[in-house]
Amino acid sequence: MGVSRLDVFYRRLLLTKLFIQGWGKPEDLKRIFEFRKIIGDREKCKDLVPKDYPVFIDKIEEQNDCRILNGHFTSPLEHFLPGILPAESVKARFQFILPRKWKKFKPVCIHLAGTGDHFFWRRRTLMAKPMMKETGMASLLLENPYYGYRKPKEQIRSSLRNVSDLFVMGGALILESAALLHWLEREGYWPLGMTGISMGGHMASLAVTNWPKPIPLVPCLSWSTASGVFTTGVLSKAVNWRELEKQYATDTVYEEEITRMLEYCGMDSFRMGQDFVKNSPSSVDTLSGLDLPADFLSMPTPQASALSAGGRGRSGGQASWPERGCGGGLDPMLSAVSSSRPHLDMLTARNVAEQRQPHRSLQHESLGFMKGVMDECTHIANFSVPVDPSLVIVVQAKEDAYIPRSGVRSLQEIWPGCEVRYLNGGHISAYLFKQGLFRQAIYHAYDRFIQKYSKYSIF
Repeated sequence: MGVSRLDVFYRRLLLTKLFIQGWGKPEDLKRIFEFRKIIGDREKCKDLVPKDYPVFIDKIEEQNDCRILNGHFTSPLEHFLPGILPAESVKARFQFILPRKWKKFKPVCIHLAGTGDHFFWRRRTLMAKPMMKETGMASLLLENPYYGYRKPKEQIRSSLRNVSDLFVMGGALILESAALLHWLEREGYWPLGMTGISMGGHMASLAVTNWPKPIPLVPCLSWSTASGVFTTGVLSKAVNWRELEKQYATDTVYEEEITRMLEYCGMDSFRMGQDFVKNSPSSVDTLSGLDLPADFLSMPTPQASALSAGGRGRSGGQASWPERGCGGGLDPMLSAVSSSRPHLDMLTARNVAEQRQPHRSLQHESLGFMKGVMDECTHIANFSVPVDPSLVIVVQAKEDAYIPRSGVRSLQEIWPGCEVRYLNGGHISAYLFKQGLFRQAIYHAYDRFIQKYSKYSIF
């Protein structure tokens, strides 16, 4: 399956760079990785946010068809990792859209924001109000850290300045979602569920892994890890690789200390990235002149290949290409998005291995390190399995150039029993034209919950 030309074209229209300040402070990464070990285990995490965690309503708007409550609370992450959130992001803000009349139950769906979804108007207009009109379901829209009112003054639009910012955002949203779920339960709303599109879908997936009860979940246009998004997807072209490479080269703490903290998928990914160094082209930013065979993307897994482990100051032992672990099939570094422009050079790596130069090794060590730290903090397999995966309906676009699926573990493998629905087209076209199908999946997940845990059906 190819990738959407619209996805590739749309990405080229956006000129802003991601992670312009680099990886983030090493001490922050260390704190985040240690905390990930806690929130990655539901038994350790389930009592972090008290059931009576304070939530405040600031304003109530009465409209003809609905009521809108605006509220806030302090992000629980501030209590566990003080100072790691920007000052602007400490106060979590949300908007709660309720129907004027309820039907049989009082269902509420929490929507987490995707990339670039600042404030509430987009989710309110495209998802919340249509859901209320179609089924009477209420929606709670949580504003992401680093977005909208919570955006740091120095940040340009949605461009996170540090790689660590994405991990801080994820940790905050996991705990903030728990605070809101507890509050909704106290207020008598039921059933409760979560959804999100793109990054919002992935963050919703992480949040649900920590909820100690069965809960409907509908992640749309997201997959099992964010690592491919920033290493092989079209967004990888927006990453400020020069600054990342510079910091990785000049501060040995990333290689000598941070990598030792990577566990499971993160460590596996980092090692595969180092193996990948030996067979890499001169620059991940070169986008021209590659003559690939037509059947390249359908090539079999090179199970018999042996790659030398490369890297600065590392011994060069032999390593077999892994079949499973964090990846399956092709090397996770070579995602399905390889047929789009940003990383075609990477796919001809073996033809230029003998021409490797030192700066090229650095480039791809940085790429491998990115994959490792991204998998450490975002790979679904590094978190608990939801209490009832059968309540999970994943909606994916077949030609998504933003969210690579090939070469990484599937959600069905990690969460046995979940359902995956595929839409024709790419990421952008699905977002623009398929939101009705996203809503339909939400209704089906909630009805599945009711059928399984109650004798009534709500839709």
